[in-house]
Amino acid sequence: MGAPHLLVHDHADNVGVVVVEGLTAGTTMLCVVTHDNSSFELVSRADVPIGHKIALKDISSGETAIKYGEDIGKFVADIEKGAHVHTHNLKTKRW
Repeated sequence: MGAPHLLVHDHADNVGVVVVEGLTAGTTMLCVVTHDNSSFELVSRADVPIGHKIALKDISSGETAIKYGEDIGKFVADIEKGAHVHTHNLKTKRW
């Protein structure tokens, strides 16, 4: 196994975090689940900066975003598997 492109904390998460610089659309990413060190592949649908999130499945507007096993916000737009998750489609529930 090579170096991962995306880290996911738990199998229940629906977003993962990009851990490489310069991730481009069309990249087949190595995704590692840190809970059990399992891995899977996912194709990035967009250029995504390091530290930003990517959807692990198709998600509907109104669904809850789960990262590190925690509720981090609500999706405000439908999003496809492999798409960039950021402020344009996800809002925090903090304010």
